[in-house]
Amino acid sequence: MARLRAAVLGLLGLVGVAGLWEGYKAVGPEEGVLVGENRVLPRTTDLAMPHVWDMVQRLFEPVTSLGDAEPLWRVVLDASVVSLGIATVGWLVGTSVGLLLAVLMQRVRIAEWGLLPWIVLSQTVPLIAFAPVVRSWGSRIEIAGWEWPSWLSVAVIASYLAFFPVAVGALKGLQSPDRIHTELLRTYAASATDTLRKVRIPAAVPYLLPALRLGAASAVIGTVVAEVSTGYLDGVGRLLVSYAGQASGDPAKAWAPIFGAIGLGLVAAGFVALLGALMRNYRRGEAV
Repeated sequence: MARLRAAVLGLLGLVGVAGLWEGYKAVGPEEGVLVGENRVLPRTTDLAMPHVWDMVQRLFEPVTSLGDAEPLWRVVLDASVVSLGIATVGWLVGTSVGLLLAVLMQRVRIAEWGLLPWIVLSQTVPLIAFAPVVRSWGSRIEIAGWEWPSWLSVAVIASYLAFFPVAVGALKGLQSPDRIHTELLRTYAASATDTLRKVRIPAAVPYLLPALRLGAASAVIGTVVAEVSTGYLDGVGRLLVSYAGQASGDPAKAWAPIFGAIGLGLVAAGFVALLGALMRNYRRGEAV
């Protein structure tokens, strides 16, 4: 019943968003809502806000007017699958780096003092400026005939965003066990590895799962932004830029890759939810 209720609430949420969209389009001013010279709500013209049914219908039409053109949903799906694979690699790398940093900072207090401020500071670097630099560095790497693929630069940028919430959340979780529990294992002459495995990691799960959700969302955002910034041609980020340039003649088409990016986020959140279901025995008192 809980899963059915969650599914129904999710469906009602989608219907509610569509209803708000159409409601504002029906009653809102054509030029949008202006405060002084600033537009705080968008225009309601068909060019700026296509009807929901027009956007859905456009998904099943050919991507171009050519006779052998694929339907739009297929093109968006193929690009989204590519982006999902890159985001997955970035998330796995970012999660691994974040967990290693968290264990190091938990074990060595001076490492926490020295690294944590830099970890926080790293997230202030503008991604749109950082991405081309990573692409430029990667294009110069060649090892024994192996050349750095362009998608790997996108994955590195995704991991750069993903590691931060994992490192901070895992550190908080590893430091969360009660002192009486860690001292009990010390009286049993348990090693630091045994304490980590039997006490600290299980205690960290309620903190780690929200961090993994944030990391997965950050990996998806990083992948899409990096695809745009580095000029990667096979992902959904490329479609966002390409179709946005066609919005004046085909406004409904420009929203298709946005739906694809939303789908990426839902898949990422669903995967972390599956991990949470597998670790449900350790989720008592989960941090939110």
